[in-house]
Amino acid sequence: MKKHQTYLLITCVMILWGLNVPTIKILVDYFPPLTITSLRILTAGLVVFAILAFMRKVRKPSLREWKFIFIGGLSNIVVHHFFLSIGLTATSATNGGLILGTGPLLTATLSSIILRNKPTFIKVLGFLFGIAGVSFIVLSGEGGLSGLSGGDLFIFISIVSQALSFVLISRMTKTLDPRLLTGYMLVFGGIILFIISLWKEPAGLAGVAHAPIWIWAIFLASAVVATAFGNMVYNLTISRIGPAETSIFLNLSTFFTLVGSAVFLGEVITVYHLLGLVLIVSGVLFGSGALEELIHRRKYKAHRQGQSQNF
Repeated sequence: MKKHQTYLLITCVMILWGLNVPTIKILVDYFPPLTITSLRILTAGLVVFAILAFMRKVRKPSLREWKFIFIGGLSNIVVHHFFLSIGLTATSATNGGLILGTGPLLTATLSSIILRNKPTFIKVLGFLFGIAGVSFIVLSGEGGLSGLSGGDLFIFISIVSQALSFVLISRMTKTLDPRLLTGYMLVFGGIILFIISLWKEPAGLAGVAHAPIWIWAIFLASAVVATAFGNMVYNLTISRIGPAETSIFLNLSTFFTLVGSAVFLGEVITVYHLLGLVLIVSGVLFGSGALEELIHRRKYKAHRQGQSQNF
């Protein structure tokens, strides 16, 4: 797959993930949050394994790979989704999406520390544009930073954990297919979350028994499309262009969260959000390496044309 195709695919995932935040907000407001989250993750994991079984990609991991699955499952699935689901019960979907937008900065920072990856000047500009865009939107809200709540802190913990997992995944995928890694992490993390939900929400299963069909339709869309498909594509992208470059696309999900929150939850989008979007998109173009790729292509094309003219 060519890089521009990878960029297009990961952008589609960001649309799904952005819309998934208000979707999860609906689910955790309607159901016991940990119970429905664990069921959503388990469903996604089983869907991933069904797809990989059809593709004949399923195999038993080695002992070393099991270690990475355990660490990645805890950080990317258990801790991230635990604090995300709890946090969204105590804050708005808009705030949640904005805080999740700090993921690229956290991933880039952890990648530089753990993997010793030094970003280029253009990529640093991209990270700064992305941070500026997210900050612009946050500060434009009612009360600015003073409007943040305890739920916002939980969501910040969830994105720190996920950012760490993205860096670890870049190491795991050297020997294990990222799509298979996704399936194992989802099933392992879903089981752990389900055990936790039995302890924290003993009546949780009874609370999901009588939901209307439209709620279950939202549940399936979130589990299958956003969680299963989205995580498969995201982890595959990490293995191809790196954790820091992939994470910059998370800035796009921030905007789509705002759109979804306005459409599905009635939250208001202002002109400040749109100005923030301009900065966010600029950050994606710079920080993802897409701009550098375009410059490289043009230089290469000009070089080839120069060589052909010499002959």
